[in-house]
Amino acid sequence: MTDRMTDPGPGLRTVHQLRALTVELDLLAAAFAQRHGLHPTDLRALIALLDAARAGTPATPGRLGRELGVNSAGTTAVLDRLERLGHVRRARDPHDRRRVLLEVTERAVALGQGFFGPLIGETVALVDGLSPAERATVEGFLASMREIVARHADGGGAG
Repeated sequence: MTDRMTDPGPGLRTVHQLRALTVELDLLAAAFAQRHGLHPTDLRALIALLDAARAGTPATPGRLGRELGVNSAGTTAVLDRLERLGHVRRARDPHDRRRVLLEVTERAVALGQGFFGPLIGETVALVDGLSPAERATVEGFLASMREIVARHADGGGAG
């Protein structure tokens, strides 16, 4: 008979590994934010804006606020801080002059690459060393985990 305290089983071992990874990534992000005078929400905003650019999605203050879960005043405060630090630029949409578009500056990208670049490089190398089947398994697992976490964040998973 297996003692659950000494061998929690593969499911709980994976949960513990995910928790440990999340803590380490949070600490790394906090160190980056502190080093560059950013609030944690500022860092989340930069990541959201970079993700939008990668996806080819126009980034607007309203969209950013919804993604961050902050109101209009909070979004303005985040953007004011990021603009003051030289990390974000606001520009009028050339197709609709009433709309403001947001973009991350090259300076901010360079800061992020300087700090996170080695981690990203090692991660890419690790993934590139996996077989196609292993990559598909990892990607599927991560996508499913994001769905589970999102469901619980929305209150749908809590009993």
